[in-house]
Amino acid sequence: MIEKEAMYSISYGLYMLTTTDGEKQNGCIVNTVSMITDNPKRIVVFVNKANYSEELLKKTGVFNVSVLSESVPFDIFKQFGFVSGRDTDKFAGGNYPKSENGLFYLPQYANAVLSAKVVDHYDYGTHTLFVAEVTEAKKLSDENSVTYAYYQSHIKPKPNATPKAEEKPTDGKHKWVCKICGYVHEGEELPDDFICPWCKHPASDFEQVE
Repeated sequence: MIEKEAMYSISYGLYMLTTTDGEKQNGCIVNTVSMITDNPKRIVVFVNKANYSEELLKKTGVFNVSVLSESVPFDIFKQFGFVSGRDTDKFAGGNYPKSENGLFYLPQYANAVLSAKVVDHYDYGTHTLFVAEVTEAKKLSDENSVTYAYYQSHIKPKPNATPKAEEKPTDGKHKWVCKICGYVHEGEELPDDFICPWCKHPASDFEQVE
């Protein structure tokens, strides 16, 4: 038996990854970035195949990683993690600086930005692992990097068992809340193959509250 709560105990950071298709830029939230060699400086990043950024990264092979800090608000996760870049311009209306590779990065709510170029990638089922050489690295602040545990405890809104007026289910329907991101699903049942439209987690990560 594999208890999901045990898997959640693994320590993760949280990062905003930016890439491009050559014209349009896109960003997503990732939780696995690690340095693997010092000379040359290389990092690895795992990206969910459901993310549009994974598709773009395979095409162009360049990206930025903004290392999110503890001051990051939940709105950043909604902006870059809960909508798809396939039908949304996640950078629309914003004023974002660019690194030397021409990609946007997050100047606020991040303590560093790393630019990198992919040198290899590997298919791991639901995710692709990208190996990349760092081309630029800039420190932005002294604030602590945010961890997944800190996000869960201090940033992510707690599920509310009392629906808002506009969320109140109709007769005969029930309410499930995603334990990862707080998305609310309403219906007569939660299908076994349901995937959270925000964080892409499965039905097993939902709990019924009504």
